[in-house]
Amino acid sequence: MSKFDWRSAEAYDLDHAADPNVAWECLRRNPDYQRDYQSIENPEAFAPAAFRNEWGLVFRS
Repeated sequence: MSKFDWRSAEAYDLDHAADPNVAWECLRRNPDYQRDYQSIENPEAFAPAAFRNEWGLVFRS
C-alpha cells in the first residue's frame, strides 16, 4: 500500500504543479461534475456544448 497521504497538503508540490493538472484534480473530485459527467450518454465520444460550457472545459485533439 502506498504511503502517499492524498489528504495532506504537504504531500503535494503545488508550487511546481501545472495549472491544468491542479484544475483537473479539483474538478474530478467535485460531486456535481461527477453527476453531470455520468449523465452524458457517451462521454468518451462526445461532450455536449452545455456540459463543456458549464464546466469550462476545452477538448483538444
